[in-house]
Amino acid sequence: MIIKGHELEDEQALLSRLKKGSYEAFEEVYGRYNRQLAGNLMKLLKNREMVGEALQEIFMRLWNNREKINPEKPIKAYLFRIGENLVYDAFRKASRDEKMRAYFMAFTTEAYEHIEKALFEQENRQMLYDAIDQLPPQRRKVYSLCKLEEKNYKEISELLGISTAAVNAHVTKANAFLKEYFSTHPSLPAIITATILLNSLS
Repeated sequence: MIIKGHELEDEQALLSRLKKGSYEAFEEVYGRYNRQLAGNLMKLLKNREMVGEALQEIFMRLWNNREKINPEKPIKAYLFRIGENLVYDAFRKASRDEKMRAYFMAFTTEAYEHIEKALFEQENRQMLYDAIDQLPPQRRKVYSLCKLEEKNYKEISELLGISTAAVNAHVTKANAFLKEYFSTHPSLPAIITATILLNSLS
């Protein structure tokens, strides 16, 4: 979002007051950004209590570090950066906590979409190949044709001599297996964090 000249001047004045310890200015900053922050945090954390705690921490850090504020820099970027760090910490904690990892992976469809997208990036492909190798031969072939070679179900059915329904069944079962596989993978939190934050926080 582009900040217009008068809005930028207004924010600079607001941040100058906040820097000097104005609690009214702090409340105004909170009013401007708390809903947007909460919306983005909810996309990632999926839990109102966790979002509430994260918001409290974000604005507590803002108040405690108010003297370091640069009024010439947009405060939104600063607040969202704190939010990113808090979410990253949550995912790192999830990698060491079975209950938290299970909680995040309960949102399998959305989470797996982000994981899969990240895995198709060149630097993560070996991780994907290792997982695909765990599939039964026919399912591995179907999944590779669909996801790696980007062929549609009709093309795959003609190549392998099976029905499109069978192709769909193989892809569905492969996805279910891979969701489970990556839910226990030690690198999962970093992959989710990097991918989701880039796509959801702005």
